[in-house]
Amino acid sequence: MSKSTSSKKKNKTTKNTHGQTTVKGTLEITRSGIGYVLIEDKSGDVLVRPGDFNTALNGDTVRVRIVRENLASKRKEGRITEVVARKQNEFIGHIQLSTNFAFFVPNTDKPMPDLFIPLDKLKGAKHKDKVVARLVEWGKDDKKPIGEVVSVLLAEDENDAAMKELLAEAGFPLSFSDAVMEEALRLPDVISSAEIKKRKDFRDILTFTIDPVDARDFDDALSIRVLKNGNYEIGVHIADVSHYVEPDTALDEEAYKRSTSVYLPDRVNPMLPERISNELCSLRPNEDKCTFSAVFQLNTEGEIKEVWLGKTVIHSKYRYSYEDVQEIIEKGEGAYKAEIFVLNDIAKQLRKQRFAHGAINFSSTEVRFTLDDKGKPIGIVVKESKEAHQLIEEFMLLANKTVAETVFKTEVNHKPIPFPYRIHDQPDEKKLQPFIEYARRYGHQFNTSTPEKIAESFNQMLADVKGKPEQHVLEQLGIRTMAKAAYATKDIGHYGLAFEHYCHFTSPIRRYPDVLVHRVLESVLAGKPIIDKKMDEKCKQTSERERAAMECERAGNKYKQVEFMKSYVGQDFEGVISGVASFGFFVETVEHKCEGMVSIISLSEVDEFFLVEGDYSLAGKRSGRKFKMGDKVWIKVIGANLDKRQLDYAWVNKPTGDNKEEITETKPMEKKAAKKRNPKPKKG
Repeated sequence: MSKSTSSKKKNKTTKNTHGQTTVKGTLEITRSGIGYVLIEDKSGDVLVRPGDFNTALNGDTVRVRIVRENLASKRKEGRITEVVARKQNEFIGHIQLSTNFAFFVPNTDKPMPDLFIPLDKLKGAKHKDKVVARLVEWGKDDKKPIGEVVSVLLAEDENDAAMKELLAEAGFPLSFSDAVMEEALRLPDVISSAEIKKRKDFRDILTFTIDPVDARDFDDALSIRVLKNGNYEIGVHIADVSHYVEPDTALDEEAYKRSTSVYLPDRVNPMLPERISNELCSLRPNEDKCTFSAVFQLNTEGEIKEVWLGKTVIHSKYRYSYEDVQEIIEKGEGAYKAEIFVLNDIAKQLRKQRFAHGAINFSSTEVRFTLDDKGKPIGIVVKESKEAHQLIEEFMLLANKTVAETVFKTEVNHKPIPFPYRIHDQPDEKKLQPFIEYARRYGHQFNTSTPEKIAESFNQMLADVKGKPEQHVLEQLGIRTMAKAAYATKDIGHYGLAFEHYCHFTSPIRRYPDVLVHRVLESVLAGKPIIDKKMDEKCKQTSERERAAMECERAGNKYKQVEFMKSYVGQDFEGVISGVASFGFFVETVEHKCEGMVSIISLSEVDEFFLVEGDYSLAGKRSGRKFKMGDKVWIKVIGANLDKRQLDYAWVNKPTGDNKEEITETKPMEKKAAKKRNPKPKKG
């Protein structure tokens, strides 16, 4: 082949962009050190070699210039030109101390340079101490980034270090900067008389809060009074965070960066400093507070006669826990019991109306850990959603829906105004069809002619399976067919709630989208709607941070489960198969709701198992034995790895609570062989 022909062929497959194309994305660094920038428009990842990171770290949002592109394979290579935003500024690792300098060595499996720590920034840390360090400066010409120690982690406080590591890895700062703290401290403690005059005064109307027993940030309150016409005026009062946190301030920038508070088993990592979240904005009893309110006039059937939205001032008379209110509902005794009964009756009517309109009645189980003074779990309590929780839920849903409907009606130049709607798409057809086939085996029929009919079918199935052995598996698989809720300016409605318009208005202390909603709503009520051209970007950021917080919270719960079950290694528990994969099956213990895995390798002495996808089961090739999602089984705890947050179980062949025979039938010819391969273990 001639040189000219070879050159011509090369030009067909390779494009040298000469630095012309720059795109934005997220850098992911592999353990080998090679990086890939995941482009936002999903046009293809860009490979970046370690020498071209330009101070970028794993998870950072960057701009990358494409320097080489293979048109045939669509492979792109590039150099990072700018770090747009750091995913993480705080890290956990160890100090290496010499006479004249110190370095921070991060604990991470992703390649990252050590931080140079000036000796006056050690905060008392000594050689080999485990610390939290913050990246302060990293210029393009600096070989080593400069950092400072934020805090020293005590060797005996392993739990504290583990929780902080989870937060740091998820990109949530562990502390607030001096600028943010200074702004928070400058905010006034007392509401001025001039500010009160601008607001509707609810201070003389009975108002109270209902929250978890250990809550400190009370961001919602209810007021109630009887009107002369016999109807009830019920106010949903929300902490007016936007009154204190103004746009383009250090406080606002920090809240936007975090976008959400993170709730771990032993702590809250707040979106806003405690000065705001637990003091100024928290609707504590016997204090005047600024609020943004949705006030409804309703009759006893839950029919809404009038709605008013606006800024208010309240004075909470009482602070209830959910348990307090539940006791009043069940026993009929307690402070303001008559008002609690009215609110509960109306909430039940609202709930009934919601499900009649197609809301899906999925139930979920949550666990709460009982911790000792070091944060070690000494017990697990399963949290139930009772009438007290549903009472608050219904009025919050009503307020959120009403605010979204109000903003949706507002247009500027015949165009909708940018607004962070809370959206939830219809079920994915690919996920839905296998589930429908599986549900049919239990006698449940699905009408898929319209989204409304699908929701109807779901609710019928959920009602029919209540209390039956298959309830758990069908609920879990049903939830997996659902799309994930998110924030978006395009209002497609909320399928799961059956609301045409919906937003988050009721938790601005812990969610940044609610702060955005308050600002837009205030501008709409004033007749001067805000046109925020960056609202799409803000919806993406807050949705991403919400997902990161949820993953962090799951990891925190998993860590506590593993820490709790370490004490039970070698013991047997009854469980339910909660997931099935080609490499084994997952089991959630009935007593503690702790999930671990039974590996397919540990089952190899019993039989050779293979995955039956449509059946959500593992099936034995010789014995015919099956392990299906939803089956009750016995397991032995054989491993609890805190570093990997992993529980390892082994299947134990003994009767379940529902079955006095073997869990599944074994063919007669195989029973003797199976017994030899898997002798019955001793109890305990």
